[in-house]
Amino acid sequence: MRRGEISLAGLFALFSIYLMWKATELPVGYIRGEGPGGGFWPFWLSAVMFLSCVAIAINWWRGKSPASQSDEPMMDDFGWRTVFLVGGGVVGFVALISVVSMYGAIALFLLYYLRILGRHSWWLTLIMAIGLPILLFFFFEGAMMISMPQGMAFTQPFFDVMYDIIY
Repeated sequence: MRRGEISLAGLFALFSIYLMWKATELPVGYIRGEGPGGGFWPFWLSAVMFLSCVAIAINWWRGKSPASQSDEPMMDDFGWRTVFLVGGGVVGFVALISVVSMYGAIALFLLYYLRILGRHSWWLTLIMAIGLPILLFFFFEGAMMISMPQGMAFTQPFFDVMYDIIY
C-alpha cells in the first residue's frame, strides 16, 4: 500500500499538471460582464488537485497516513472498506444530483460523510450540510453566474427563494 499511495499521488499530480496546461487554451481569468472564462474552473480545480497530491506526498514521506505505514503489497481490509464506503457515497452523490439538485446532493453527501463515516457531532454535521450548499449556491449562481443542475420539480421552491435573494 505504501508504494501504491505515492505512485497514485504522482500519477494524479502529473494528470493535474496536464489538465492545468490544457485549460490554458481557454481564458482562465474572469471576463467582465460574462463571468469566468472557459478554462477558469478546469485550471483552478486542477491546481487544487495538484496541491492535494503534494499534501499526500508530504504525509507519505512523514509516514502520517495509514497507507504509508502499511507493508501490505495490496490494500488491506481497512483500505478496501474505505474505498467501498467513500466510492459508494460518491456514486450515490452523482446519482442524486438529477433528483434532489446539485445542492441537495451535496447536503446529503455531507450528512453521510460527516455523520456516518466521520462520526462527527450532529451540530457540526448539520452546520456543514446546510451551510455549505447555501454558500455554494450564492457563489456559483450569484457571483460566478453558473447554473448547477436543479433536480426534479419538487426542488423548485428552494430555488425560487434563493433566486429572490440574489435578484
